[in-house]
Amino acid sequence: MTSRVSLGYSPCPNDTFIFYALVHGKIPEAPVFEEMLEDIATLNALALKGKLAIAKISFYALAHLRQRYCLLHAGGALGRGCGPLVVARARLAPGELSGKKIAIPGKLTTAALLLRLFDPGLDDLVILPFDRIMAAVQQGQVDAGVIIHESRFTYPHYGLHEVMDLGVWWEEATGHPIPLGGILARRDLGRELIGRIDQVLRASVEYAHAHPNEVRDYVRAHAQEMDEQVMQAHIDLYVNRHTLDYGEDGEAAIADLLQRAERAGIAPISELPLFAG
Repeated sequence: MTSRVSLGYSPCPNDTFIFYALVHGKIPEAPVFEEMLEDIATLNALALKGKLAIAKISFYALAHLRQRYCLLHAGGALGRGCGPLVVARARLAPGELSGKKIAIPGKLTTAALLLRLFDPGLDDLVILPFDRIMAAVQQGQVDAGVIIHESRFTYPHYGLHEVMDLGVWWEEATGHPIPLGGILARRDLGRELIGRIDQVLRASVEYAHAHPNEVRDYVRAHAQEMDEQVMQAHIDLYVNRHTLDYGEDGEAAIADLLQRAERAGIAPISELPLFAG
């Protein structure tokens, strides 16, 4: 294959860890990718416009993308104990969030969906880049914030307190692990190419596990000022057995999340299969 396949993922350690081998020619049978690294809200927006052939997205965004995209089996962020947190300057109980101004990291992020499913009445929402939310809470620009990624490890440095763990709420309410984000392929690539990309993506994850020291410099280069221990904790939390393949429990969790969004009237109903086949 001579043409390049556009690929969008975030600069977060779990994504750079996963995609290192794929974009550095370490998987011989892989297509040539033209990568773009952006925050998850930007990736969601690009996928909504069909701009990316392969894209890391939030599962809430997937609910709005199923006509054009299908889900790959590998590369996703899904697990237990890894959900978004709601934090505040004051020590609040979850029931005290009513009437509060809350920052979210993007309209179609899974974090935003979980907050809406937890309490549809929490509607005074401010969209901010995920890496600005903790400072906004600290400075009193908002009353609380929903934080994702490495923020779950660093929020105490801002003098903030956990109000609730939306992932724990989800796990207790459903029994499922929490689906955060997945890798989508545009359906017009065709089943054969989509299947091939799914295979090489899994191989890229396996390569990273087998060569962690080789991958580390690439991860660190995009992690900016992130502490080394936080960077490794981020990878350990978000790259797990579900990253190779969701498995039956992971697929059930994804289906349940999408169905709950549909029943709540905040996501379009789709009869298309999640995967290409």
